[in-house]
Amino acid sequence: MKILLGTLEDKGDELATFLEPRIGAKPEVGGGELNIEDSSLKEGLRSRHVKTYIKRFLYMQKVRQDYRVLVEAGELRIIELEREEEEEEEKEKKAKEETAKEEKAEEKPEEEAGKAEAKTEPPTPNP
Repeated sequence: MKILLGTLEDKGDELATFLEPRIGAKPEVGGGELNIEDSSLKEGLRSRHVKTYIKRFLYMQKVRQDYRVLVEAGELRIIELEREEEEEEEKEKKAKEETAKEEKAEEKPEEEAGKAEAKTEPPTPNP
């Protein structure tokens, strides 16, 4: 079984240490992946179980929300999620702030124009 670490290469040793007692074998760390001999795995252990253990490890590292674990043909792949939602929210906030500034800028000239007209009008005589 092969586990591709992706951007988690630096945590490969920690993940191997975490998985060892749970899967019954010591994974070999190298080249951004973990290799586990299928014959040394606990009996009845499937890639789905290993996926669950990896997700638990990510949760304990407080990075679970940033990664996804995929199983493809007995190979596990840890993929970093793109934070499109956060980026969109930031863009919306900036757009709202800009429109608010534009509205304020439009209101000021109208108010000043109204004041200027009030100053230039001749006073109306009282009968």
